[in-house]
Amino acid sequence: MSDYSIWVLEYGAVPNAPKGIIAHGQFNQGTSKLPYCYVLIKGRGHVAMVDVGYNNKDYGKVIADNYGVQNWHAPAPVLAEVGVTPDQVTEAFITHAHFDHMGNTDDFPNATFYVQEREISKWVWSLSLNRKFRWLNAATDPGDIMRMVALAQQGRLVSVQGDRPDVIPGIDLHEAFDTHTWGSMFVNVRNDGRTGSDDCWIFAGDLIYSYANLEGFEPADPQYIPIGLATGSQINVMLKIEEMIDLAHGQVKRVIPIHDESLKDMFPSRITSKGLRITELALGKGERSRVH
Repeated sequence: MSDYSIWVLEYGAVPNAPKGIIAHGQFNQGTSKLPYCYVLIKGRGHVAMVDVGYNNKDYGKVIADNYGVQNWHAPAPVLAEVGVTPDQVTEAFITHAHFDHMGNTDDFPNATFYVQEREISKWVWSLSLNRKFRWLNAATDPGDIMRMVALAQQGRLVSVQGDRPDVIPGIDLHEAFDTHTWGSMFVNVRNDGRTGSDDCWIFAGDLIYSYANLEGFEPADPQYIPIGLATGSQINVMLKIEEMIDLAHGQVKRVIPIHDESLKDMFPSRITSKGLRITELALGKGERSRVH
């Protein structure tokens, strides 16, 4: 029996994202749906999130409108589909500071937030550069950085420095510096609590957008293809892809790209009355399915 129940929860989507963003080099290949999701992990006395979405107001809404996000919903109705309320969330692991991952901290009043120190400090540096560097900050809401400062004042921010094993039992944080962003990280859930577990789930943040990043487009001759957006090195992205697959003992399907619509075809899923997808990866002891 798994220690944690795990769901990937869609809260909005870009219906026609260019494929060249999803996999580097796929230019002039049309568009595809890019779901916006976060992850809920429930068990062992914890209700944890991997990322928290954005708040659809102020500058966060400006960015979302620019990207063409549609069908946005707040966390309360999204989490209700799996029997959780936002005030029950105890921890939130922020993979990186882009608006759609870190932009809704206010909706989780009892959570402690974990983010890499390098991620916050380097975005402050980036935002201080002159206007000619503004491409670097296109997906970042400066207000989100200020909200992190407010969380620190409240004693609800943990500034992580590198890898952190067992941040809560069986869950590890792994740095992915100078990849998609300055201080990205990914999350490894060892769902039986064992070191080196085969029963693990890797949540990649935006190190990958799709299984195509892990396997390429030729099944007989797989390759790593980096995403189309990185403020750091694409080589570093590819090295972290290999690290995640190694941690999953070669089980590629256990490295989860939350932006990949194909999750619905690979794992038990359903579409809610609001047109949002719930994907169920694991059920802990005593938990009922939320997709059947």
